Amino acid sequence: MFNIRVYGILINEANQVLVSDEFIRGAYITKFPGGGLESGEGTRDCLAREFREEMNLNVRVGDHIYTTDFYQPSAFNPAHQIISIYYYAHPLEPITAPLRSAPFDFDENQLAVYRSSGETETFRFVDWDLFSEESVTLPIDKIVAKLLKER
Repeated sequence: MFNIRVYGILINEANQVLVSDEFIRGAYITKFPGGGLESGEGTRDCLAREFREEMNLNVRVGDHIYTTDFYQPSAFNPAHQIISIYYYAHPLEPITAPLRSAPFDFDENQLAVYRSSGETETFRFVDWDLFSEESVTLPIDKIVAKLLKER
């Protein structure tokens, strides 16, 4: 079974990279914003939808960056193979979602979401000079972080 994920790399005017800090299934994960492709949905439409759902932000999906080219089992279901697709994302409006300065700095509303669903997330920017493979948790994200830094 394949699990197709679509992620956006948003770099702001201050040369900072947007990341999502999530608490999901008992694990703290820092990743790029995005999520799962739904049936009947194109990858670019998926990414635009994910930004609207997660950040209430309309984006223009830009150039393709990377698609997984190796076998990666899902951390949550080893019977599933993860295929991740990455694009640049360009905001079409100011970001109004709460942004944090520290990892996993969940506010009371986000903690309430966690208490009801067992998952929550928040967003922050990482300065380009501090951004690296170590800034993200997931194996495929680490490859993309390295590719970004090499460009």
